[in-house]
Amino acid sequence: MNPSLRITEIFHSLQGETRTVGLPTVFVRLTGCPLRCGYCDSAYAFSGGTMYEMDEILRQVASFGTHHVTVTGGEPLAQKQCLDLLKALCDVGYEVSLETSGALDISQVDPRVIKVVDIKTPGSGEVLKNRFENLSHLLLHDQIKFVICNRTDYDWAKITLQQHELTKRCDVLFSPSYQEQSAGDLADWIIADRLPVRLQVQLHKYLWGDVPGR
Repeated sequence: MNPSLRITEIFHSLQGETRTVGLPTVFVRLTGCPLRCGYCDSAYAFSGGTMYEMDEILRQVASFGTHHVTVTGGEPLAQKQCLDLLKALCDVGYEVSLETSGALDISQVDPRVIKVVDIKTPGSGEVLKNRFENLSHLLLHDQIKFVICNRTDYDWAKITLQQHELTKRCDVLFSPSYQEQSAGDLADWIIADRLPVRLQVQLHKYLWGDVPGR
């Protein structure tokens, strides 16, 4: 059996976010997403793409000679074969991360995969899509991300952080929405409130701007 997935792009770059920021990484961007977040930077992955068999995906990933692989989208879990891809990547020895909206079930994701779950803030326009049942499936090596669009988002994220005791589950990242929320102001709020979270900025956008495939 050689399952197929619809792929928008496979490319090699630096990881721009999360705990492995700055490390060379191969990105496998799956096509399709059931959400429409206001700050989305990959709307080009909502449709189109090309069907690839699993063997071809693994061959292309291997051609870059890089240890870290990120499966992203769109929303990668919208394709059920994504679970097979994640397992296959782990089986051949990559350090694999999954970037997911948190709106779909993560319970079947291979436990070797580092899940980066984006909890949607009010400013995203998709706050009602959050699947908080996913929190019980997080492991210590996983990460939770909040994209902060404004002060209202920050206050909402702070309450959510406390209500669900998120920092006891895994690392929590607060990320300013690119060209919408000042990173400096967000840093000041985190410091003032002594939040045990990590500020992250999107390194790739500071290096190359809002360019697809970087």
